[in-house]
Amino acid sequence: MEITGYLASILIGISLGLIGGGGSILTVPVLVYLFAVDTVLATTYSLFVVGSTSLAGSFSYFKKRLIDLNTAIYFGLPSIVTVFLTRHFLLPAIPENVIQVENFLLTKSILLMVFFAVLMLFAAYSMIKKDTKNNTTLPQTTALSIIIQGSAVGIVTGLIGAGGGFLIIPALVNLLRLPIKTAIGTSLLIIAVNSLAGFIFSISQSQIQWSFLLTITFIAIIGIFIGSYLSTKIEGKNLKPAFGWFVLVMGVYILMKETILK
Repeated sequence: MEITGYLASILIGISLGLIGGGGSILTVPVLVYLFAVDTVLATTYSLFVVGSTSLAGSFSYFKKRLIDLNTAIYFGLPSIVTVFLTRHFLLPAIPENVIQVENFLLTKSILLMVFFAVLMLFAAYSMIKKDTKNNTTLPQTTALSIIIQGSAVGIVTGLIGAGGGFLIIPALVNLLRLPIKTAIGTSLLIIAVNSLAGFIFSISQSQIQWSFLLTITFIAIIGIFIGSYLSTKIEGKNLKPAFGWFVLVMGVYILMKETILK
């Protein structure tokens, strides 16, 4: 299982390099199911892995001027605030045993994984569906709407250790009409800021196994360089539907494993 986990870690980076998201969708399940890491600790590890990998991947996009810094700031700053509030107040406030219905006990770990799986289903839908709208006119977007979306991404990041790329990319492309390559670069920077801030906020509350964490991160960084190279050969938007189906299968599997198969 560990060998499979290390191989899957490469996919985390490849996904981030190719489509600017999706790596965080893989990270928590890889840590929980393949490395048997506790769910809450896995969210902390995920923040470091995804944040470091995204930061490494963002450099090539920055050199190519494929990062919209204004959008990154409007998204990033409110995200950092909500990540801090979520990791320090909301996440600790969730009891270890949430509710029990007959023989089924809904624990904190199961609740987080189910929430994660539901978000994966929504993310899969956004990646699979075809855009039938006429994109010749720009939508009416304001700084406030970007701030609100950034805050929502911060809550998701804080709760489940996901960088939020699967939420950021659709917002950047569909609402702000950023070109897909610019959206990917901007997403990587936002994910890096959000995730690393979340890890810093959580480090005092966790027992970190640095050798394990750095190994996974190093492998994922190799993956993102592979993904960034492939992105010059393949259109990221052509890969989104295929990755969406993969995310859909993963989401359904997690839902079944955490509820029906318990």
